[in-house]
Amino acid sequence: MADGRFAPSPTGLLHLGNLRTALVAWLYARSTRSAFLVRMEDLDPVTSSREHEEVQLADLKAFGLDWDASVVRQSERLDLYRDAISQLSAEGLVYPCWCSRREIAEASQAPNQPDLPEGAYPGTCRELSSAERNERRSSGRPPALRLRGDGQVRTFVDAIHGEFSGRIDDVVLARADGMPAYNLAVVIDDALQGIRQVVRGDDLLTSTPRQMYIGQLLNLPSISYAHVPLVLSSSGRRLAKRDGAVSLAGQRQIGRSPADVCGILGASLGLGEKGPVRPRDLLTEFGRTTLPTKPWIASDELLGTAAPSAG
Repeated sequence: MADGRFAPSPTGLLHLGNLRTALVAWLYARSTRSAFLVRMEDLDPVTSSREHEEVQLADLKAFGLDWDASVVRQSERLDLYRDAISQLSAEGLVYPCWCSRREIAEASQAPNQPDLPEGAYPGTCRELSSAERNERRSSGRPPALRLRGDGQVRTFVDAIHGEFSGRIDDVVLARADGMPAYNLAVVIDDALQGIRQVVRGDDLLTSTPRQMYIGQLLNLPSISYAHVPLVLSSSGRRLAKRDGAVSLAGQRQIGRSPADVCGILGASLGLGEKGPVRPRDLLTEFGRTTLPTKPWIASDELLGTAAPSAG
C-alpha cells in the first residue's frame, strides 16, 4: 500500500491538468485502501494566498475527492526546512551562491558542460576562495544556498514512465530571500507525512533524482514515484487562462458539471467513457489500465473555444 497526496500551490484556480493529476493521485491511494492527504505548497508569499487555497479545496471537494487529515501548509513548517539546512551545512554540504538565473543559463551552455540537463547548475560558486566569497558578500547581494551534488547519474523506476536517469547537480536549498526552496521542502514534507508514493505532473520528473539525493543525505525513507503526463492546449502549450474554460468554474459556465469533467478526465486516462462519473466510480477499473505516457491535448471543444460550425 502507498499513502498518497496532492500538493498544489495556492496561486490561482486549479486547472484541468491539476485536477487530472489529483484524480490519479487519489486513485492510486484509494485503490490500495491507503490514506490520501492534501498539502498546500505556499512557500511564495507573494503569489500564494488563503483565498486561493479555499477555492482550490472547494473545487477538490466538488470534484469528488476527499482526504484524511487536516491540510498542511509549507509556510507553517519553515523551521523544519531550516533545521535540515543546518544539518547539511554542519556536514560541509552547503555553500553560498551569488549567480543570477541569466549567469547560470549562460554557464550551463558552455562547451565544458555537455551532460548537464537544462537549467542545471554548473557549479560556478562551488569552489570560490575565501577572498572571492568576501568580495561577493561586500556587494550586498544576498546569496542563495546550494547543496553540493555528487555529480553522479541516479536512476529510478517511475510507475508511469518506467526507468529514468538524471545527473545530480548542486540544487538550491534556500533562495536568496532566505525562503527554503521547493526541492528541499517537498522531500521533508513527504517523509514527515508518511507519503510512500508521490504522484505528480511529469514536469517534475527531472527533479526527482535530486530530491532522492536530498532524502538520502537526510536519512529519510525512500519513496516511489508516478509522474502523470501534462494536459496541453490544442496549440501544444501548458494550459493557461488564455486557453478558455480551463478550471472547474469555467467548465460550469459552459454547461459541464464536476461529474462531467471527471468523466472526461477519466476517459483521457483510459478509464471508462466520457459520461458523468465520480472518482469513486473509476476505482474498479483503475489498476487494470495502463496509464498514458504522453501529454493529453485538451480540445478546443472541451475548453469552449471551438469556432461555431458553419450553416
